[in-house]
Amino acid sequence: MSPALTPFQARAAAVVQAIQTRICEGLEAVERQHGGTHGFASDQWERPGGGGGLTRVLADGAVLEKGGVNTSVVFGELTEKFARELPGEGRTFFATGVSLVLHPRNPFAPTVHANFRYIEQGQKRWFGGGADLTPYYYYPEDREHFHGVWQQLCTKHAEHADYQEFADWCDRYFYLPHRGERRGVGGIFFDRLFVDPQKPGHDEQLLAFIRDGGMAFLDAYEPILRRRLATPFTPEQRRWQALRRGRYVEFNLLHDRGTVFGLRTGGRTESILMSLPSHVQWGYCEEPEPNTPEAALLEQLRK
Repeated sequence: MSPALTPFQARAAAVVQAIQTRICEGLEAVERQHGGTHGFASDQWERPGGGGGLTRVLADGAVLEKGGVNTSVVFGELTEKFARELPGEGRTFFATGVSLVLHPRNPFAPTVHANFRYIEQGQKRWFGGGADLTPYYYYPEDREHFHGVWQQLCTKHAEHADYQEFADWCDRYFYLPHRGERRGVGGIFFDRLFVDPQKPGHDEQLLAFIRDGGMAFLDAYEPILRRRLATPFTPEQRRWQALRRGRYVEFNLLHDRGTVFGLRTGGRTESILMSLPSHVQWGYCEEPEPNTPEAALLEQLRK
């Protein structure tokens, strides 16, 4: 993965790798406790043009139907067109991050996504990331717990993070305009937290925010997963899950900034599209019956 990384680049890469390790170990423990017989498979890859990453995927688990926790450390040259669309300077870039998507088997357990990243383009340097929850059945207590963890994170790093701003940003970002729906019940989202070169240690402070965010992920999601993973369900509820997963696919392929960045910088397609669920359906003009749990979910997402 030459050329050699700068000391700060190496520290940022180590942070995202530590986040990956912690999350995979935590999820493997949940799998083992509920009859799972295998953990995350590891796939080390190299990027033509500079860098590479480690894709870790768990498929057909007892709890997770499909889950991926990926890290990447990539660098090189952007195309002129794409370089002009980013907020930095010039065509040289460096990026490292961790990105995860978990699709549980049980339709009462929500899908979840999170990513934390650091990017350089020329002399401009910035951080981004967040986490969001996509339930198939709406439980206010799950939403409150998930948001509560991220609110605590932002309070701890109040100089750099505003929970309400990031929560509102999340709702705006994870929105499907062609459906008039939010993808889920939110969380936090932030991008282009620029390093101020006039503030000594500012980059280390933002890196600490990213590190703490990644390390807080299991606190935000694992209690919800454990609460729902053994709930009995019917084939009809499983089909509803597959229909709603279609919305997830639509967002990732049409609107997701990370998908676009990965594909347009020559990233590894299999790793980028790891986020897509194994089983998904599309119906035609299907709407749930009024006053059902399925309709209650849509009421939340269409507010």
